[in-house]
Amino acid sequence: MGARKNKISYYYDPEYSGFYYGQHPRRAQYGELCAFHSEEYIDVLRYTTPEQQAQDWNSFLKYGLEYDCPIWHGLFDFCRLYAGASLEGAYQLNHGHSEISINWAGGLHHAKKAEASGFCYVNDCVLGILELLKHHARVLYVDIDIHHGDGVEEAFYTTDRVMCVSFHLHKPDTFFPGTGALEDVGEYEGRGYSVNVPLDTGCTDEQYLGLFKPIMTKVMEVFQPGAVVLQCGADSLVGDRLGALNLTLEGHAEAVRIMKSFGLPMLVLGGGGYTKTTVARAWTMETAVLVGAKLEDALPPNMYLEYFSPEYRLNYNRRKQWDNFNKRTGVERTKQAVLANLSQLQGAPGLAMRERPPDCLIPESSPNPAGGEEEDVIHGRLTQYVKTHYKHQLWCVEQGLHDPYDVGR
Repeated sequence: MGARKNKISYYYDPEYSGFYYGQHPRRAQYGELCAFHSEEYIDVLRYTTPEQQAQDWNSFLKYGLEYDCPIWHGLFDFCRLYAGASLEGAYQLNHGHSEISINWAGGLHHAKKAEASGFCYVNDCVLGILELLKHHARVLYVDIDIHHGDGVEEAFYTTDRVMCVSFHLHKPDTFFPGTGALEDVGEYEGRGYSVNVPLDTGCTDEQYLGLFKPIMTKVMEVFQPGAVVLQCGADSLVGDRLGALNLTLEGHAEAVRIMKSFGLPMLVLGGGGYTKTTVARAWTMETAVLVGAKLEDALPPNMYLEYFSPEYRLNYNRRKQWDNFNKRTGVERTKQAVLANLSQLQGAPGLAMRERPPDCLIPESSPNPAGGEEEDVIHGRLTQYVKTHYKHQLWCVEQGLHDPYDVGR
């Protein structure tokens, strides 16, 4: 008998680029978007036109709507499309209709509750996780984008029902978003459930996978998730216009292969990527990994073929542009520190699932810190965390663009 085939659901919409070759995703509804985002923020995305933003630029800064996140015609519909695909993918996993759901248009991991950030407006990663939490006591989020998955981490920083693991370039003063330090591990019930693996410029496949495999194996051992959300940003690949790592297509795909090998229901999302031919190659190869297909290296005739000139190959890596500043001793220290933090967790957190959580409800944290720490100690850490993660909002307060006591947001 041949090997058992996985049940895969693949989401794509013709409006992404003019072609349709998969299941047609539904548009996310207003209430679904507001399961995480504030109603005021969603209304701004829904009703604001580019002309209105241009006339009163400063009034939209508190929502993060500026140069890297402008308002454009069709924005809200696009947000509904990619968020709806992630929600529907999670639904398919919850009900056993698929074992893997793929939405390459998703993975917009920087968006906050009431703020756009880093080209991200609606955080479909968070919405997908909330959907999975309806059926699973624990959900694992893994992020292999070159940028730290700050929006997702912040959403679940004080709960033990979601573990967020991010492998990213960490240069606080020079590389966006500047968050994701090794010592940021969560607070209250979530202490130990945020896992950050900071990398320096030029990280190679050998170093990356040397961290990824043992860390993810340990995560699975101690957290025992019921489902996985994997964000596959392609800007961590060599030759990306904004990235500064030296990962090859094979190395990036191997991380996907490792996550597939754990055999859990998995929502696979896209993310960053700023060299379009590299993005296309990466997600094509990773779709093949997920569905168990073997692809020819020679690209077939298609209307976009000339973009891939002169190689016309699938497995083609761009030339390395960055020196490697990841020293062997430093990489080993990072690995051992992360593994030590994971070892301190006292087994997988329990949750009675006799009654499923309410639809799209963010888990509450306990007001009593685990481990008996003084509240002032935790408050001090959270104060520093807020200063690092909410620089934009703090700047808006300083400029008089946002009222910090406006709890309506």
